[in-house]
Amino acid sequence: MSKRTRAKSFSRRKPSRKPYDKILVVCEGQQTEPNYFNGLKNYLRLNGANVAIVGEGAAPTTIVERAKALDKWWKGMGDPFDKIFCVFDKDTHADYQTAIDQCAQKNYVAVTSVPAFEYWLLLHFRYTTKPYDDVSGVLHALKEWMPNYHKSYAGIFAELRDKLETAKKNAARSLEDRTQARTDNPSTKVHILVQSQRWLGKFEQGG
Repeated sequence: MSKRTRAKSFSRRKPSRKPYDKILVVCEGQQTEPNYFNGLKNYLRLNGANVAIVGEGAAPTTIVERAKALDKWWKGMGDPFDKIFCVFDKDTHADYQTAIDQCAQKNYVAVTSVPAFEYWLLLHFRYTTKPYDDVSGVLHALKEWMPNYHKSYAGIFAELRDKLETAKKNAARSLEDRTQARTDNPSTKVHILVQSQRWLGKFEQGG
């Protein structure tokens, strides 16, 4: 099946949008981040036509390029996204700042985590601003609370759901603290996506 045929087939099957914002979330990770956000989407009963979540498994600038391609395609279909979020880690990526700059140029939201998304997961359990040299340090800390954690854990959101408010408060506090300290290690902006009115607009309109 050609790309054009697949596109036409997909457009015919396209579910009806609800009367609230349509958002796109493009993630660096192929499993952890999409599993978490899809769990949140299902928990909030958000319409699949309004919230698209894509896991790329690629470097930050590739995430932005993927977002641009999907943005262009949906605009061409006459059903553009209202807001686009690019979720990626700093880790050891040489193109990290470039990706942030590219997001700013396109008015996309760069949802970053330093050093990795696992710092956001850790904040569901405890507040900490201890700097991490690499991802392994965060994973070690997280596994004190989640011994069975692994990248392909499909039930990640369900396990952490009751701690979501704690994570949001800890993330906001950490980001403010790190900003004042003039460093980004550790920090995350995932709470900005999770509590975004673009994401939760359904509830503002009584959906």
